[in-house]
Amino acid sequence: MGIYKTEHFGIARKIVSNMTSQSWEEIPHAAMSYEADVTEMMKYVKKLNENVTDKSKKITVNTVMMKIICEGLKAAPKMNATLDFNRKLVRGSLHYHDNIDVSMPMMLHTGEMMTVNMHDMGNKSLSEMTAAINDTVRRANNSDMNEVMFEVSLDNTINGLKEGKVGQTVYRLYGSKMPGKHKVHTLSGDAKKEYYSISHKDRLTKHDIEQGTTTISNLGSIYRNQKGLCLLLEIIPPQTTAFAVNAIQKRPVVETNEKGEDQIVVKSILPLTIAIDHRSLDYNDCVPFFEKLDEIFADPSVILSWK
Repeated sequence: MGIYKTEHFGIARKIVSNMTSQSWEEIPHAAMSYEADVTEMMKYVKKLNENVTDKSKKITVNTVMMKIICEGLKAAPKMNATLDFNRKLVRGSLHYHDNIDVSMPMMLHTGEMMTVNMHDMGNKSLSEMTAAINDTVRRANNSDMNEVMFEVSLDNTINGLKEGKVGQTVYRLYGSKMPGKHKVHTLSGDAKKEYYSISHKDRLTKHDIEQGTTTISNLGSIYRNQKGLCLLLEIIPPQTTAFAVNAIQKRPVVETNEKGEDQIVVKSILPLTIAIDHRSLDYNDCVPFFEKLDEIFADPSVILSWK
């Protein structure tokens, strides 16, 4: 079997591979799905965008779903907590957060994926969420991703030293900065000065890449013809939950008509995938989340009040 190409990891891929490896090594994942009937909701999404001529101000289904997930997390605050756990001593602590900071993977104009931190999304209106996402995309397109990711990596390395993780720090520095094919290349000289002269308001910084309190991946926006749903996704520590918003699909659904008879109808179904860290959460902790979603999808007109 011949090899026709070898591609060495850049810094973004290195960070992702390291974090996801840590996720599967440390976290006992449990996953479930929620099939949201968005047939009626889509009518209200259209109403949200009535008379909106500026494409950048249109509220997308993905933004609405992010808001719905945030409302669910408000009802189940334990799902928005982060975990400290020492397995050797069998000691753990959950930290509850007053803000919902969403780690959101996004596609850049270069075709690369980057996970950004959308801060305080739980307290924003749909219009404010849309503006925040658009601004993040704008700043991302002005950013050198190697520089942003190196800032994050350097910050993690310094924190590792503070926590006494000397061996891990040495290996990271060796793997990223030693000369050779695996070296991480960052800006230098005039190019570096020019880049860092760009205002923080116009480029991403480590503040935009730092860990959120949960992760929401919009898989349906990447591939709208998706069939089925994501079965499992990694939780990035110290987060304890992760969500995948899948593509809307036509499905046969059994519903009861006015005569009390069951009938099969075609509905628009949007599957959600929910992964939880079983060290900190049990299924019963998620029930308030599902109850809130049930309430919203039973009367989706509520999304008009979120605009």
